[in-house]
Amino acid sequence: MGDDGNRWGEGAPRRLDVLPEELQAQLDAVRHGTPQSMQSLLEAVLSVGRELDLSQVLRHIVEAAVVLVDAEYGALGVIGEGMTLSRFLPVGLTPDEMDAIGRLPEGHGILGELIRHPESLRLSEISDHPESYGFPASHPPMHSFLGVPIRVRDTVFGNLYLTEKRGGKDFDDEDETVLSTLAMAAGVAIENARLYEKARDRQRWLEANAEIVASLLSGADETQVLPLIVGHARRILSVDLGALALPDEGGDVLRIAFATGVDADAHNGLVLPRKGSFVGAALHAGKPLISLDVETDPRITAGPPRWDGLGPAVAVPMVARDDVRGVLLLARLRGKAPFTEAETAPLLAFAGQAALAMELAGRRRSAEQLTLLEDRDRIARDLHDLAIQRLFATGMTLQSTLRFVDHPAARERLLRAVDDLDETIKIIRSTIFGLRAHDTGRTRQGLRVRATVAVEQAVRSLGFTPSLRMEGLIDTDVPSAVADHVVAVLGEALSNVARHARATGAEVSLVVRDHRLTLTVSDNGVGIAPDSPRSGLDNLAGRAETLGGRMTVEATGRGTGGRGGTRLVWTVPVDPC
Repeated sequence: MGDDGNRWGEGAPRRLDVLPEELQAQLDAVRHGTPQSMQSLLEAVLSVGRELDLSQVLRHIVEAAVVLVDAEYGALGVIGEGMTLSRFLPVGLTPDEMDAIGRLPEGHGILGELIRHPESLRLSEISDHPESYGFPASHPPMHSFLGVPIRVRDTVFGNLYLTEKRGGKDFDDEDETVLSTLAMAAGVAIENARLYEKARDRQRWLEANAEIVASLLSGADETQVLPLIVGHARRILSVDLGALALPDEGGDVLRIAFATGVDADAHNGLVLPRKGSFVGAALHAGKPLISLDVETDPRITAGPPRWDGLGPAVAVPMVARDDVRGVLLLARLRGKAPFTEAETAPLLAFAGQAALAMELAGRRRSAEQLTLLEDRDRIARDLHDLAIQRLFATGMTLQSTLRFVDHPAARERLLRAVDDLDETIKIIRSTIFGLRAHDTGRTRQGLRVRATVAVEQAVRSLGFTPSLRMEGLIDTDVPSAVADHVVAVLGEALSNVARHARATGAEVSLVVRDHRLTLTVSDNGVGIAPDSPRSGLDNLAGRAETLGGRMTVEATGRGTGGRGGTRLVWTVPVDPC
């Protein structure tokens, strides 16, 4: 048999010893072929087993199949849910031909025949088969066909499809035997790649959880950790969009607290109802929800259109001790592999552990808050017992000095100093009142703190930090009901700047004077276009009118080139609490 025969006869048995018995038997069955074809088959069988990345294994299998049976075109279809193809990897088509064909096959016609009946199928003319219903208009002509199933542990994983035997020939018995042998080797390689992928991903999830727990327990707040949670999930599962939705205090709506990837801007900051949203459906179900095509998913009936170009998606609730902390949403571009149960199983555990870490971090912050409140009590006592008494005594001394001063200008200055001391005492008393407000709920926090938090929360969407100026007895003279409106108006105004103004700077002032509260938000953006939607501004004006106040919006000319710039002034009357 010459040199080729020696390579097959001497080298092959030693290399075949490492293969499973069924595969060795299949190779023995095709030994009657030419030495060169046997050598090529053996090399193909061994080569597909060298890869460990599943995507590369699948690509390598179909490329080897095309070469072995001398076909012009080949493809590997992975069977998903509903007996359709979840993945389709073609070989032999140019990118332009694939673009012209459009959407890849889903498993109908001849391809579906092999799915329904997983046995080898060989045809001289595709169009003669009763299940054939033709090709798309831009599809290249195909006549001869050979298909074989790929099994992984007695389960059909997918199918190998070969068409157009070169030279206009038909596929023969030897081609079918060779391809069946390769399919058996492919099943072994796919199982190995899956096991490797599972072990690798388990290690990645463990490392991701360790980093998240360490960050939370070392003092990082949720705004710093949310990108970590989403980022790790995106990287491990190779997704194109990742987002994390947190339930509102009442639990009726969810807010997308962080989104990254494709079209992240369309998701960041969105407030979605529990009913009619994909994340809400996952929250209600309490388990991962998988969508094969999120753009057309019937569970999504609310919110603006934002899924264009996206296909497979999964939403996973983050549950800790029966308490839902949020929902992790991941999506891939249309045409990419759908999510499988094997992927979502570790994802659910990851989300649960992240939620538990968030809960523990919240308890740690509560303990720190209690310590802080105790310190505030001590500071408040010191301010009252030391600072106010000294200021009051100084004021009394100045007043008693007035009778010894004859010069009018000097008397006026002394009286002004006494008034300044009285105002300072009022401000310190307001500060003491805020320090002693132990209730940490949002409706009981001082308006100064709540306004500062609202500005800080807007920094991420704005891309810069607005300046903030506060003046007057804000915590003592503003009733809690009015304070709620102020915080809502401030948040909406800064959100409008982030979405529409394209500004690089903004100023916020909150002033309480002469029984009136005035909130001013200015920016140096492009200004308000005449045709811009005004529903949001009308809502802010309605809030002011409800409280007996008013709102104005005017151009400032502080934008680029002296044009644009907007100032919103929201003012309402207040009576001291």
